[in-house]
Amino acid sequence: MSKTPSKTPSKTPSKIAVSPIASEEEREQALRDYKVTIEYKHLKLHAPGGVYLIPSLDQLRHFFGIIFIRRGPYTNGIFKFSLKLPPKYNDTNMWPQIIFSSRVFNPYVDEKTGELDIRSAYPTWDPSRHYLVTVLTYLKKIFYSKNFADAKANPRAKDLAEKDPEAYRKNVEECVKESQINVYKNEDGSTAKFTEEEVSHRVLRDLLKHHIRNESQVTKQAVLAQIEKAKKV
Repeated sequence: MSKTPSKTPSKTPSKIAVSPIASEEEREQALRDYKVTIEYKHLKLHAPGGVYLIPSLDQLRHFFGIIFIRRGPYTNGIFKFSLKLPPKYNDTNMWPQIIFSSRVFNPYVDEKTGELDIRSAYPTWDPSRHYLVTVLTYLKKIFYSKNFADAKANPRAKDLAEKDPEAYRKNVEECVKESQINVYKNEDGSTAKFTEEEVSHRVLRDLLKHHIRNESQVTKQAVLAQIEKAKKV
């Protein structure tokens, strides 16, 4: 009788060891990520007036923002900025970074890089007391401040503000005008964009105002009819 060859027992693949330290780091990072989303959710309800922040499409810690100035020396300014959070944001002394893409002539903003000096205002960043809304409130405050004693980012602007207010005011007015002229120049990848109104959009708006005078008349058919008219203009 022929013997059936004995089969060698297959070896069970050994499990890949996971470092407890790496696993702990992953959990900590996941918690940081979660806190960022919670902060942003809170911000949607409690953001300073005139300040808007929109997440980027591909990075959790990268945001694009706009601030509209409604009074004071920067009245009618429309300043764009980006806000970035370090990977370990929500740890102590992990400051946010804000860089203006619009030119901002201000003692608290570096004239060359456009970066807002956050560390002077918050020498210690305490995640139990400081949040996204904290830094955006500070961002808004610099446009209304009248005392620049603690400003370090732009010595030239600080010197003019203290010694030659008229020259300082002219520089401020220039950067406000620039912000208005460049409002349609959007940073690459920005989610906070302005687009110029096309003629067809203006015509459609006027047609809707003229032909649909109350909310009860707003139907899909009525709107489509006005769109067809706008196409012919």
